[in-house]
Amino acid sequence: MRTTDAQVLIIGGGAMGVSLMYHLTKLGWNDVVLTEKNDLTHGSTWHAAGLCTHFAHNPTIQELRATSVRLYSDILPAETGDTCGFHRSGAMRITSNPDRMDEFAHVAGLSRFTGYDLQMLTVDDIERLHPLARTEGLLGGIYEPDDGHVDPSLATNAMAKVARKNGATILRYNPVASIRREDGIWVVETKNGTIRARHIVNAAGTWGWEVGHMMGLNIPSVPLLHQYLVTDTVSAVVERIEQGQPELPMIRDPEESWYVRQERDGLILGPYEKEAQPWAVDGCPPDFGADLMPLDLDRVEHIIMAAMERIPALGTGGIKSVVNGPITFTPDANPLIGPAHGLPNAWLLTGSSMGVMEGGGAGWFLAHWMTQDAPPMDALAVDSRRFGSWADRDYRVKKAVECFGLQFGVHYPHEERPAARNKRLSPLHDLLLDRGAVMGAAIGWERPNWFSNKPGDEAVPSFRRSNWFQPVAQECATVTNAVGLADMSVFSKFEVSGPDARRFVDALGTNRPPALGRIALTHALTPAGGVRSEFTVSALAKDHFYLTSAAASEDTDDDLLRAHANAFDVTLCRVTEDYGVLSLMGPKSRDVLAALTTADLNSEFPWLSVREITVAGIPVRALRISYIGELGWELHVAMDRMQELFLALETAGKSHGLGLFGAYAMNAMRLEKGYRAWGSDLTTERTPGEAGVGFLIRLDHDFIGKAALTNRMGTDDRWDMVLLEIEAGDVDPHYAHSVMRGDRIVGVVTSAAYGHRTDKTLALAYLRDRTARDQLEVEILGRRRSATILTQAPFDPLNIRLKS
Repeated sequence: MRTTDAQVLIIGGGAMGVSLMYHLTKLGWNDVVLTEKNDLTHGSTWHAAGLCTHFAHNPTIQELRATSVRLYSDILPAETGDTCGFHRSGAMRITSNPDRMDEFAHVAGLSRFTGYDLQMLTVDDIERLHPLARTEGLLGGIYEPDDGHVDPSLATNAMAKVARKNGATILRYNPVASIRREDGIWVVETKNGTIRARHIVNAAGTWGWEVGHMMGLNIPSVPLLHQYLVTDTVSAVVERIEQGQPELPMIRDPEESWYVRQERDGLILGPYEKEAQPWAVDGCPPDFGADLMPLDLDRVEHIIMAAMERIPALGTGGIKSVVNGPITFTPDANPLIGPAHGLPNAWLLTGSSMGVMEGGGAGWFLAHWMTQDAPPMDALAVDSRRFGSWADRDYRVKKAVECFGLQFGVHYPHEERPAARNKRLSPLHDLLLDRGAVMGAAIGWERPNWFSNKPGDEAVPSFRRSNWFQPVAQECATVTNAVGLADMSVFSKFEVSGPDARRFVDALGTNRPPALGRIALTHALTPAGGVRSEFTVSALAKDHFYLTSAAASEDTDDDLLRAHANAFDVTLCRVTEDYGVLSLMGPKSRDVLAALTTADLNSEFPWLSVREITVAGIPVRALRISYIGELGWELHVAMDRMQELFLALETAGKSHGLGLFGAYAMNAMRLEKGYRAWGSDLTTERTPGEAGVGFLIRLDHDFIGKAALTNRMGTDDRWDMVLLEIEAGDVDPHYAHSVMRGDRIVGVVTSAAYGHRTDKTLALAYLRDRTARDQLEVEILGRRRSATILTQAPFDPLNIRLKS
């Protein structure tokens, strides 16, 4: 038994793991070892249909897919001299659903900004591009001319060939038996010896959960069985080949839940049934490798029949073979890419249901992250830490099944899916439901999105104005004219104490620590100067600070803070579930609070200050801060006293017109103040200066990313975030709309909503051309809408209400 030392050990020899090996060696990390329990591509890669697309609702996911296409079609053949079997056939999606046409228009608009050519189709276009398809009942579609399909084994082995040439080592038929950490090194026992590595990567795909278990992780992925069938010779396809016609474009009908592509002189049909079949949830059979399940066409017969009605030629070829094998799904169908929470130098590259489609790009993405200590693009959609310990077995199975069934579902903005809910509940959950809360899910938490006076009311998803527009308008009016109360317990919360607490906060981000009893906002950066996280910092004592951040950043912030704490004499505690938060906002908020406390709420409690006070006999950490631009307080209270505090505030507020408000109203009101949101407006891609929060940058102290930030602040190609007023009519924008000036794409919307207090449709957008200041338009669902840059917040620009 031998011992091997490596800088990086990759576990898993499918498209994802081999792509990482390839890209790491291209970036100069040559001491890379990949171990595979069977042979390369065994698992799900070898039996994949090989579809490659540019269609995506998120720019990062789209770039993973586009990078894969470039790699398979051009880069690898040039490097190896061999083909990867890539066919640039083009692809289309067709629909009979008006909402789907809105979805297509939205993706086409996003793609104009990202630089990919996705074209809306008429019914006549569909007939021209795919003459084998019938068009009865269709409204149109979308066309992706650069899409295609690849031979998964050829592509994977081409990447392996280059990686070997660059110094990587591949160990085949070498399953992992155990994983442990010793003296800062990962020690992995395998069939053929021990491997000691500084970095370890779980790229095990179908075996991702098991390898994660060895690492001490709960990997939220589930293998599900997917079938596709290959026809024998189809005469209509043969005729096209004989006539010298181009290969048929791939075609997908999301309403009927199938895809079809040409395979030599036949066709491949892939159906996605609504009721997915989980397999090997708690571990794969030990001997499973390049194996398949018995065919089970009864499960998908109705989908096959629907596909044959749309493409009658499918029924003329007969079935040549059926593939029924496992593919992995995560709870949101996006891959798990990035650092493993709580483990040093441990990484995930697994959980992709589109492993070949996304694999080439996923390897590039993680290789950049590992070598540069930051992702190359915003990672929120793929970050492996977006699911916490609350994502238990029940959650991962139910959500994976849901995602499979909605593989071709319409992806609405503000979409809330019903499976595996109620994982993290505020003590107010039932009380808020009784008061009409329509709940959404945020990082496992249930939180009110809006409030309805109709029992059992639910949000109607739409790309246009939805049924919560008027209820949200009323919530905003209540906050503006009286006083509103919201449950904001979803915040991530941390406490830092000890002799070095102030030095810890000082070095954490761009701003300096606040004075005792005061509050400040600071941005932690990547080494490249992008915004890694945003913290609200409250100074409770000279050696005690309280930090809050976005709900979705809980595990990433925990990793960031714990790594930062290594250089200081401090104690760090995550207290997210110890404290609930009630947001009391509006011109009458002081009157309500004054009825329940003896604390001075005027001169002794100015804006951006924090006090430990007693409210209705309950100890409360009160922060004079507002995300919506109104007089108000965040009241942080022990979870077991939260219900008591809520009822006391509700009673005291009755005479002042107190009402409840939710996340949608808060989003609309914060945009009226031009306030940025982490994860949409603030990302690792852009600096605080570009995001318009440069006033929070203090260069008179040291922090990670300072040098890069300083350099980027002076470059001509820096971007600029602006607040836009859009003449959008009754269509409310949301995100990822292209900003245009004439024929040029000059920017992209990152967040948007209708501002009910100002009667304006508002959006925050990055301009990548900072000189484009007038004659702007925002493309929303295929139509250009006039947009004007606002030089100040449209609501209370002088902060008179906020500081009253």
